[in-house]
Amino acid sequence: MPTAAREGEHAGMPALQRTEARIRARLVQVRGYRIDLDLTRGGEVFGSSTVIRFGCTEPGAATFLDLRPAALHRVVLNGRELDPAELDGNRLALTGLAAENELLIEAEMRYSRTGEGLHRFTDPADGAVYVYAACGPDSAPRVFACFDQPDLKATFELTVTAPADWTVLGNGSGERTGELTGERAGEPAGESRWEFAPTPPVSTYLFTVVAGPLHSRYAEHDGIPLGLHSRRSLAADLDREAEEIFEVTRASFDRLHQLFDERYPFGGYDQAFVPEFNWGAMENPGCVTFREELLFHSAPTEAERGFRAVVIAHEMAHMWFGDLVTMRWWDDLWLNESFAEYLGYRIAAESTPFTGSWTSFGVKRKGWGYDADQRATTHPIAATGVESLAEAMVNFDGIAYAKGASALRQLVAWLGDESFFAGINEHFARHRFGNAELAEFLDALAEVSGRDVHGWAERWLRTSGVDTLRLSVGYQGEQVVSAELVPDGTRPHRVGIGVYELRDGGEGSREGGVPVLRERFEVEVEPGRPTPLPKLVGAPRAALLLPNHGDLTWARIRLDEDSWRTVGQSLSRLEDPLARAVLWENARDLVRDAELPPARYLDLVEAQLPGEPVDAVVEAVLTFARTKLIAAYLAPEERPAAGARLGEVCRRLSARPDAGDGLRLAALRGAIDNAATPEQLAELEAWLADGGPSGPLSTELRWSALVRLAAEGLLDERRIAAELAADPSSSAHEGAAQARSALPSPEAKAAAWQQLFTEGALSNYLLVATAQGFWQSGSERLQQEYIQRYFAELPAAGRRGDMVARVLGGALFPAGRSEPQTVQVAERCLAGEELTPGLRRVLADQVDDLRRAVRVRVR
Repeated sequence: MPTAAREGEHAGMPALQRTEARIRARLVQVRGYRIDLDLTRGGEVFGSSTVIRFGCTEPGAATFLDLRPAALHRVVLNGRELDPAELDGNRLALTGLAAENELLIEAEMRYSRTGEGLHRFTDPADGAVYVYAACGPDSAPRVFACFDQPDLKATFELTVTAPADWTVLGNGSGERTGELTGERAGEPAGESRWEFAPTPPVSTYLFTVVAGPLHSRYAEHDGIPLGLHSRRSLAADLDREAEEIFEVTRASFDRLHQLFDERYPFGGYDQAFVPEFNWGAMENPGCVTFREELLFHSAPTEAERGFRAVVIAHEMAHMWFGDLVTMRWWDDLWLNESFAEYLGYRIAAESTPFTGSWTSFGVKRKGWGYDADQRATTHPIAATGVESLAEAMVNFDGIAYAKGASALRQLVAWLGDESFFAGINEHFARHRFGNAELAEFLDALAEVSGRDVHGWAERWLRTSGVDTLRLSVGYQGEQVVSAELVPDGTRPHRVGIGVYELRDGGEGSREGGVPVLRERFEVEVEPGRPTPLPKLVGAPRAALLLPNHGDLTWARIRLDEDSWRTVGQSLSRLEDPLARAVLWENARDLVRDAELPPARYLDLVEAQLPGEPVDAVVEAVLTFARTKLIAAYLAPEERPAAGARLGEVCRRLSARPDAGDGLRLAALRGAIDNAATPEQLAELEAWLADGGPSGPLSTELRWSALVRLAAEGLLDERRIAAELAADPSSSAHEGAAQARSALPSPEAKAAAWQQLFTEGALSNYLLVATAQGFWQSGSERLQQEYIQRYFAELPAAGRRGDMVARVLGGALFPAGRSEPQTVQVAERCLAGEELTPGLRRVLADQVDDLRRAVRVRVR
């Protein structure tokens, strides 16, 4: 008899421990998987049959298999039938192993609605069904039976039965091998059979399959077949974007083949843009999956197009870092993500039209990492003590990505390109299609470069926190008599110092001039002692001294008084966009540390942002001002006026004669999101009726305006339903979910809450949209009631899985209630023992940010 699993049963199952993984890796050598998936059953489940060939170093020993079935029908080990009822949670014991073994598992698996496992999506635009496998950490057993740990790599052979009008993609090259016809449930049931070539050895978390009535575009470059794929209702988006995506793909391959001795080793290269994807993208070898928002259903800014180029290059770099050579255990996650992050930005900046990618990194991406590195949950880049998969999952954060990439920029500056890439190529040669640890990578770098790379790693990769570099300058009249850079931290730094003077200020005035770079030099900073800056001594007083010029290190900066005055007067006039990015990030950091009052930051935005020409900088500043400064750092009674000020800044930006399309779009988004006065809200209604400044509003902008009006109680359910009927796209459904949740009435809040806390009521994207709308409105009494309910009901929600924990613990967290009493109830919840590891980490980070917001408010 089959063993059935109940819905939600797997959420509390034990995560793999590192000690267990080590024992299993010593015992088991996986030769290969033959996986047969049946995607024609409809409903909630699919068929999954797996044959695993594996060796055992100790015949007669026992181990366990990972799987999470809806129903386990059959288990056969070396011709011996095993009882499916022996399945214990997500583990199946295997005893009496031979030197060589063959295991057959026949099961039904449950489709996912949370992007974990085999995700199933029904397109509201045309009713078409699509599926894709997201097998990232701990999700592969939801798709097929396996030994799920990164160091048990094996070949994969895949066979799929699918509806006849579907296209099926996998890690290897595939072809349709047959057509099946028949009757099922009274309707024609045409089916196709697809077979895929065996892959080279890869880890289980890298397996994927993508299937549905896909729209596709094909090309070829340097002998590599290329494919782009989306759901068919997005055919126009894919066709419009295909050439640019192919261009970036070709450029990325060319640059990586210049840098690496090993050519791309996985055959063809498909890039599939899939719905409701939890991550930016996933580096499945031969078939990379991207969130379909990167096809830009609405017009993008230049920054968004540049970020897509970074993501394409990032995922391609993973074909070497992560796929060809894979970390042995999850504590070396940085060997995957930090390198891909660094190369993604570097390749985009060097080899694609998006040469300003490091500016986006400095003003957007690094803030994510700086925030993570200043919380109580910070950890080293090369994390230690990661003893379970559950612990590893919470380290997919800004430290592994942004800080790791910044550390690599420092390493390259120290070693030089030649030694850095020579070491990388040696590392690839030694561990090709295998696994490696940090020490082995450092060995290769040290041998090639002759430098003490292990010592560098101890100070950069094994420590946590952000260093601070503070300028100290003494003057006698207009001449510098002393200058030093004072570090506060534990790491060495190689940093640039930019020296600026003001020109064209008018009649000798220091106000309103243009800061011009007079000199740039680099210095080596050692922890624990000031670094003299002799090049400045004897020189005339500078208008601006900028440490970390070029943004080559991971450190906060503190300027001298003269320099900060220049920032307030002339920031937008700096010619170098990367220098402006460093200074805007510095201002953000000062606010978060309660060194710069929020009102003064708004003054800086009002004075300098209207002159900013780079949309990445504009987007970053507006996002921080709206989502943190106004929403959390100001008192509730101060927020409408601040939002109105920010909206007027956006209108000034949009009205600039030289503003390009991307800048106007960023400004329009800001004007909609920050509409606060009756006049601004009425303007939204006019834009909805007659079109915005540049024509009809896109779906994205239209729903942003509707959500803003909903939060103010200026539209109702009937209006939302009418808008959704006019545009039934998935983007519109997400907008409608957010708008309904943003309605201020008790009935609307109750309905949204019921959906949020009922398992299976919403897919992952609709869950996010509903969470994002919830706290945008509601009376003070109503919000206080739901704050109490939130912290009481949140712990149980964590058992619904990691994705749900991230949404309910993150997007739904009442971050705007930055008051001591909210901190107190949040801390009580955090102290409880019933939180899952994933939810505990998400909640700890949110509580940390809430404490910081309270400190900023009471300053």
